[in-house]
This record gives sequence, C-alpha cells and structure tokens, in this order.
Amino acid sequence: MFSSDDDIERIGRGLLDRTLPKPDWTHAAHFAAALWLLRHRPGLVAQGQVGAIIRAYNVATGGVNDDQGGYHETITVASMRAAAGFLRRYPGETPLWHIADDLVASPLGQPGWLLDYWSRPRLFSIAARRGWLAPDLRPFPW
Repeated sequence: MFSSDDDIERIGRGLLDRTLPKPDWTHAAHFAAALWLLRHRPGLVAQGQVGAIIRAYNVATGGVNDDQGGYHETITVASMRAAAGFLRRYPGETPLWHIADDLVASPLGQPGWLLDYWSRPRLFSIAARRGWLAPDLRPFPW
C-alpha cells in the first residue's frame, strides 16, 4: 500500500494544510495520518487538536460537519487510540510506512473494525458523532 515515509508525510501534511485531495482521504489514509500525527506532531494530539484539524479539512474539501456527516468524535478518538497502541509495538526507528502497511493488513484495516466494540446504532448515533461514547459490546483495549 505505502512504499515510503514520504507517502505517509504527504497524507499527514496534506491533512494539516488541507491540500490532500478528497479521494485520497481513504480508510488507510486516516490511519496513516494518525500515525504521522502521533510520531511527528504529538503536541497536536496531546492538546486534543485532531478533531479541529479534521473538521477544517472536511470544510476545505467541500464537506460538512453536522449530525449526519463529516467529523465523528467517537470514531476519531477510537482510531487515534488504536493507532497509538499499534505504534507502541514498534521500535521508534521503524519506518512509518511499514507500520501503516502492517496496520492496514491487520483487523484494524477493515472498515468495519469498530463494530466489534460498538453496536451499529450506538456507533452511528448523533451522540457518538458529537462526543466520545464508550463501546457497548466489549471493552475497548486501547
């Protein structure tokens, strides 16, 4: 999927400066951006800025952030936690593209992975879109 850390950086920087083409904002790209932010912009993650970054990107690429679409807090928080847990499994010098490829090849790489922890009605509720809702099917390991 990814062949260099430049691939990952292009996604991370494209998200930050809102230049990543919308078709490139795939499930794999979400995780690539998460890994890049965790490694290269940990202050943004620690300060809780990821939501604002994604909302701004959505608007800049013609999207909306409302109760039906766009930014989703529970999915973002869960994905960031999962990416952080995945990243911790690797030595610090491991290329991000390698970690991203491993992540995408793992169960987390499947778009429905969150449904192992949340029921569909809970995960896709307005409350879950607006704020963090804990899983209702089984504990979240991250």
